[in-house]
Amino acid sequence: MAVVSTSSALTGPKSPPSLFPCSKLNSISLSTTQSFFQNVNSHLNRLSSSSSSTPPRGVVAMAGSGKFFVGGNWKCNGTKDSITKLVSDLNSSTLEADVDVAVSPPFVYIDQVKNSLTDKIDIAAQNSWIGKGGAFTGEISIEQLKDIGCKWVILGHSERRHVIGEDDQFIGKKAAYALSQDVGVIACIGELLQEREEGKTFDVCFRQMQAFADAVPSWDNVVVAYEPVWAIGTGKVASPQQAQEVHKVVRDWLSKNVSAEVASKTRIIYGGSVNGGNCAELAKEEDIDGFLVGGASLKGPEFATIINSVTSKKVAA
Repeated sequence: MAVVSTSSALTGPKSPPSLFPCSKLNSISLSTTQSFFQNVNSHLNRLSSSSSSTPPRGVVAMAGSGKFFVGGNWKCNGTKDSITKLVSDLNSSTLEADVDVAVSPPFVYIDQVKNSLTDKIDIAAQNSWIGKGGAFTGEISIEQLKDIGCKWVILGHSERRHVIGEDDQFIGKKAAYALSQDVGVIACIGELLQEREEGKTFDVCFRQMQAFADAVPSWDNVVVAYEPVWAIGTGKVASPQQAQEVHKVVRDWLSKNVSAEVASKTRIIYGGSVNGGNCAELAKEEDIDGFLVGGASLKGPEFATIINSVTSKKVAA
């Protein structure tokens, strides 16, 4: 395998060429320009008149219209005792109210967590089978997950893709079945280090998104999680600008390939070495609608800090 440079991995995909070369800008007529600004001024006047009767309020600077979402993926970690301590820490934490939160314990501890965790936090599974249960050794069905109180399932995580070997189409079918049974899907996408260095970040994300789009009946209960594989558990985190760039093009892809309404409603969250120290700056980015957290979600106080980073998005109206 070729040795790759870490520094080049963090530079991000090359910016596309300008959509408006100078020669074209010079050809825009004065009348067109005046008409444009007249329309803008008219729109601003309408906004001003409508807001004059509405008292200022806190708003959230998000491109999407959905609620901030934070998921905690506990992966294959924990014991009965350590999870009891983690749940206790979460129950005693003060959490912002305007955030959807879900945690994903290992399957064997879901019932323990469900029976002891505050109802402010939902339970998500880390995986599910492609259809109804039956003679599938080692698998777990959506019906079983619903039976023990799971409202979400994580599908397409890089460890399932690159370690277990699940492909895009298989993951898409899993998502479709989960949604058909009224379980929400945290749909993971993201590129390998080599793919980023080769400038394929967008292509990889679009391919993975297409597999979901081809399969799911609706996007109403889907959260997209962008997790660059090179940043998962490595301590390397995409800069806020790198993450925002990918989130923006994924939202644009949804607008062009599904609908503008879906692009607005679908929450696109970031995962990859998110922690209490970097979450606030990441949360400020317009197209980052929350986080999918790995290691830091195993520490109750730090996970609470990440949940509460929604306050970084709030601006004066």
